[in-house]
Amino acid sequence: MVQARLRQYQVVGRHVPTEAQPNPTVFRMKIFAPNEVVAKSRFWYFLHQMHKMKKTTGEILDINELVERNSRIIKNYAIWLKYDSRSGTHNMYREYRDLTLTGAVDQLYAEMAGRHRARFRSIQIIRTGVVDAKDVKRAHTMQYHNSGIKFPLPHRIQRPPNKSLRGIYKAVRPNTYYH
Repeated sequence: MVQARLRQYQVVGRHVPTEAQPNPTVFRMKIFAPNEVVAKSRFWYFLHQMHKMKKTTGEILDINELVERNSRIIKNYAIWLKYDSRSGTHNMYREYRDLTLTGAVDQLYAEMAGRHRARFRSIQIIRTGVVDAKDVKRAHTMQYHNSGIKFPLPHRIQRPPNKSLRGIYKAVRPNTYYH
């Protein structure tokens, strides 16, 4: 499997305490970014949009990377997003199957770039979540939930169990197709 390009960070920040406001509100945000520097930058970008707070008037209290607890089981991820296109701002709901949330977000950015020509900077992920198989809405995700799906192995070559049973020459051509 290819290593995920993006990582998920939790950034915690607030306004710098002043005499007028000694205990400012603390804001926590989960951000997908390739590294901590980009995560901090996106944090200030979103905070400025929502609460009119800039990096010069604020401070970051903590930043840490969030990792998936169990990355051995494939899950259905739902992603709610907002993106800016050439014609305006659009809300969207997407579903992906992946081992990790960061892998699903990687798929999202690749698909949005391919289908909608949306750049990384114009996509804002609003919410993410794991969806049960019964609650999946999109057909491209539902197709993997059919219990009758099979992946046949058409060209298998039977090998001897140990080296002593292996011959150099065979009189009969091997049969590689098994039902």
